[in-house]
Amino acid sequence: MKLRAPAIPLITIDPYFSVWSYDNINEVVPFHWTAKPNTILGTVNVDGTDYRFWGVSDDPAIPQTGLEIDALSTTVTFQNEAIRLTAVFTSPLLIEDLYYASRPVSYLSLQYESLDGKEHQVSARITASEELVLNEKGQAPVEINPAHIPGGCGIRMGNTEQAVLNRAGDNIRIDWGYLYLSAKWGGSTGAAKLEDMDAIYVETALSPKALFAFAYDDIHSISYFGKPLNAYWKKDGKDILTAISEALQEYDTLKEKCDCFSARLYKEAAEKGTEQYAELVTLAYRQVMAAHKLVVDKEGSNLYISKECFSNGCAATVDVTYPSAPLYLRYNPELLKAMLRPVYRYAQSDAWEYDFAPHDVGKYPILNGQAYFKNARERQMPIEECGNMLILMAAICDAENDTAFARKYLELLDMWVKYLIEYGEDPGNQFCTDDFAGHMAHNCNLSIKAIMGMAGYSRILARLGRQQDADNMMQTAKAYAASFLKRAANSDGSYRLAFDQEGGFSLKYNAVWDKLWNTGLFPQSFYDGEMQCYRQKALPCGVPLDNRETYTKSDWLHWVACMGSEEDFAFLTEGLWNAFQNTDRRVPMIDWYRAEDGRFMMFQNRTVQGGLFMRYLFDA
Repeated sequence: MKLRAPAIPLITIDPYFSVWSYDNINEVVPFHWTAKPNTILGTVNVDGTDYRFWGVSDDPAIPQTGLEIDALSTTVTFQNEAIRLTAVFTSPLLIEDLYYASRPVSYLSLQYESLDGKEHQVSARITASEELVLNEKGQAPVEINPAHIPGGCGIRMGNTEQAVLNRAGDNIRIDWGYLYLSAKWGGSTGAAKLEDMDAIYVETALSPKALFAFAYDDIHSISYFGKPLNAYWKKDGKDILTAISEALQEYDTLKEKCDCFSARLYKEAAEKGTEQYAELVTLAYRQVMAAHKLVVDKEGSNLYISKECFSNGCAATVDVTYPSAPLYLRYNPELLKAMLRPVYRYAQSDAWEYDFAPHDVGKYPILNGQAYFKNARERQMPIEECGNMLILMAAICDAENDTAFARKYLELLDMWVKYLIEYGEDPGNQFCTDDFAGHMAHNCNLSIKAIMGMAGYSRILARLGRQQDADNMMQTAKAYAASFLKRAANSDGSYRLAFDQEGGFSLKYNAVWDKLWNTGLFPQSFYDGEMQCYRQKALPCGVPLDNRETYTKSDWLHWVACMGSEEDFAFLTEGLWNAFQNTDRRVPMIDWYRAEDGRFMMFQNRTVQGGLFMRYLFDA
């Protein structure tokens, strides 16, 4: 990978079990996606001398000589005059297999080779601190116990105060459940001190290989309308020790599957775009998957809960699901349906009093109803969320060539499309998903959202065999599009930020569905005018979101790139690539940044980077 990854994924399972680094991993304290430390130390002993290869300590570092990142693994090489050490970190979040997408086990494979022609005695030791089981180090004592793992050795650590699902919020870490460290084929384990913290370790010989596993049992994963839910991997009664043992035994087979998937993902991206694009989606994949938690409700339905990371911590947020959807539409629509089920359940309940779709269903990991200004109507996003839900449902029907999921919620869909018809032609003073920019009346991009929501519902109706209703709905969408084209036009061929603001511009990312569905609501001249505008307004790290500021959004920048020619796509992708290459924020991929230089605004590690897979949906 030529891209300087802003952060290197090492252990990426879910919003809590998360370990990253950057640049030379033996010069950086490993950290959680929030940038708070998750202190881990990895050392290798060569003929009696300790060298660190991961984390920071007083031991000398074995120099890092290489780094490669693919969708599911990170490979780091080190060498001195005696040996070359290869470390492969793999989190097998295989999107097409729900069990592996859920199982909370991540691997570190180590292998050495002699460089000086001599035989060496080599062992490795992994030490993990209490920071992985506490929100803040020192907040409570931890307990440490042996873990009896068939086929290996293990040890576990957890908070002595097991208050499961005791808190919700954004910039916090888990303080319940248990971390497990283990090694295949056996070794030694024990308690340790790491800096001033309690810790656990596993040590084993490299002969010439060793395999470590990191696992986390969170006991219960999500509180869902007052009921604790377990992770998907537990649904058939499996316990964590069995899961770890099986994971150790199947590593070789599973790693091969991961390698095949990663190669397929990269190849498709390169064929549909550029090498820079392939690097971006490769880096995004584990981040997107690990910002969700897959659980099963009491009726046996899958729920895939997103966390709105470094934004406000909301869970099952509709306008976060919307941009993340392309990854799941391409590889596994069931996970997209699992994102939407909580929203539909909440919208059908007496607790939701509005005739438009909700913004979210709670604050991670507590889903008891909307957390984002539920009782403040003026802070809602009615057109935004109605349009999102209708577009996503249409996209699911297309991906599955089936309407079974839509038929369950037709009453809501019909109510939401009526809202769009009433208010979508010229939106009032509302938020859109870019709520950080404030309220805006007459928002042109929001009007496009309403138009595409109507077009999406027309597609659903046609699949249901209601052709006359579908035709009528599409005629309404066409009439609104014609109105848009007349009222939003600038004299230079581009289109405005707001209907009443002549000369303004904005990224018209919602129109990507018109291109994808080939509905022809907007003529080619619309796209040509917009693309010409974007090229003129482009800065080194992308095109500003609109004329008010120089900041932009990675997901929307990619969506408009999909609306142009191959040359336009490459041009806009290069700006996005530059943003991650140059950003000052060494954390998992940010999505709101300054287009002039990639400087961080807010939002990191968010699932919206799934939007970078929109290109995959074209000519799929």
